[in-house]
Amino acid sequence: MEIKKLLFVTKFEELCFDALRSLLGLRQSALDHVVFLTVIERDKVAMHRGAGYRKEEEIRLRERANIRFIDWAENLFVEGMEVGVYIEVGTLVSNVIDAAKDENADLIVIGRSHKGVLETLYSGSDVTELLRRAATPVLVYKHLTESSLVPEKPFERVVLATDWSPASLRAVELLKPLKNVIQEIHVVHVVGDEELTGSNAMEIQKTRKDRRQRLDEVCEIFEAEGITAEPHVYIGDPEEEIEKAARESQATMIVMGSSGKSAFVERWLGSTPQRIAEKSMYPTLLVPPEQA
Repeated sequence: MEIKKLLFVTKFEELCFDALRSLLGLRQSALDHVVFLTVIERDKVAMHRGAGYRKEEEIRLRERANIRFIDWAENLFVEGMEVGVYIEVGTLVSNVIDAAKDENADLIVIGRSHKGVLETLYSGSDVTELLRRAATPVLVYKHLTESSLVPEKPFERVVLATDWSPASLRAVELLKPLKNVIQEIHVVHVVGDEELTGSNAMEIQKTRKDRRQRLDEVCEIFEAEGITAEPHVYIGDPEEEIEKAARESQATMIVMGSSGKSAFVERWLGSTPQRIAEKSMYPTLLVPPEQA
């Protein structure tokens, strides 16, 4: 499972060319094609509430995006990359899904959602909706500092949080070919407090040892590919412990399988991958289970 074609979704002010450049280390693996996508949402082409659709505003926004993309494409052409461009008017998530399918993209890159709390609660975030519907892995790109500096090498030190679900196993397959990009992987499993139901210390330690053995098996897969990997068992709340693992390993990215829960469950109860994608300071790569 190689990352050859990347779909880079941008609104320009939130995700700039510097962010894309930091991902070009993937060329050392297989990346050779970048497709740009920006979606002009319909409320952007209305004069004011209830004013209706303004074709001239659409043309202005399209040309503005086109000028930016021409500049970006010229930079990539010089480096021998193939480039594609989509400038669409409509709904962000639907257009991302369509473009990823049409282009057979291997990875979608998108910025963090900036909806307000109530808006996210009732309508869901773009990230949550995209994760629910996309069959393609999604990298939620974030700047690591308040100064908005991009991480120089996002794939350098990866925390892979696994529960051995089909999506987690697919995440392993996505990372395996990246030995020229990844310096080290910390493979993490979080045991919830509710799982420690043993009546004595020996039973609790057996749970830890069983999980550690399974982590060792995942690490052996990476080591066979030439990627340094270390296993870690954490105990507690999954979201908190995965963040702790990222801090302790000085991670540059968190990788997880996504849950595939229904839209209702994601919106009202949430999931660990969705919450980390939305709230964590770390770039977060979420890998959905393979769809039939």
